[in-house]
Amino acid sequence: MFNIHNPLERLHRRFKLIFLVGILVALLSVGFTFVFPLEYRADAQVLIISKSNSGIDPYTLVRSAERVGDNVIQVMKTDDFYQKVKAQKNYDIDWTVFESKGEREKRKLWQKTLVPSVVYGTGVLNISTFNTNSDTAVKLAAASADALVARGWEYVGGDVTMKVVNNPIATRWPVRPNLVLNALLGFVVGTLLMGLLVVRK
Repeated sequence: MFNIHNPLERLHRRFKLIFLVGILVALLSVGFTFVFPLEYRADAQVLIISKSNSGIDPYTLVRSAERVGDNVIQVMKTDDFYQKVKAQKNYDIDWTVFESKGEREKRKLWQKTLVPSVVYGTGVLNISTFNTNSDTAVKLAAASADALVARGWEYVGGDVTMKVVNNPIATRWPVRPNLVLNALLGFVVGTLLMGLLVVRK
C-alpha cells in the first residue's frame, strides 16, 4: 500500500498528471514563441591572418589572430561598422527597418542582427546574421564579411589581413526563437511546478 504522506509516493501516484501538465506547459511555451517573428541565421567565416615575422611560431600567430578577432567583434557592433556594411555595393538590402528607428534602437537592432564570434584555435571569425527572410540574412552576412575584408584594416592596422573562407549559408529552418529549447524549458518548468504542488498538498 502507498503511504500518501510520503512525498515520493505522492509523486508516483500523480506521475501521469505531472507529465501531462509538463506537456501542456511545453505546448503553451511553443505557442507563445510564435508571438515573436521567427528568424533564420546565415553564417560566413573570415580568416584572420597575422603577418609572420621570422622566428614566430604558428601557435603564437593563431593566438595573435584570436586577440585581433576579439577586438574586431567589439568594433563590428558599432555604428561605424554598420555604415561600412550599408555602403557595400551589389547587395539589395532593405535598410529601412534600421533607418526608421532612433539611434539607440537602431544600434540595439544591429547588435541583435549581427552576432560575430571567434572560433578559438583557428583564427577564424564567424559572422552570424539573423533575419525573418533567409535571403536577407545571407546578404547581410555577405555584406558584413566583405566590409570586414575591405575596410577591416582601419581597425587592426596593416599587420593583419582578412580573407573570406566560407561564403554565407542560411539555415533551412528558423533558429530564433529556439522552439525546441523553449518546449524543453516549458516541460521542465511545468513538471517541476506540478511536482511541487503535489508534494506540498
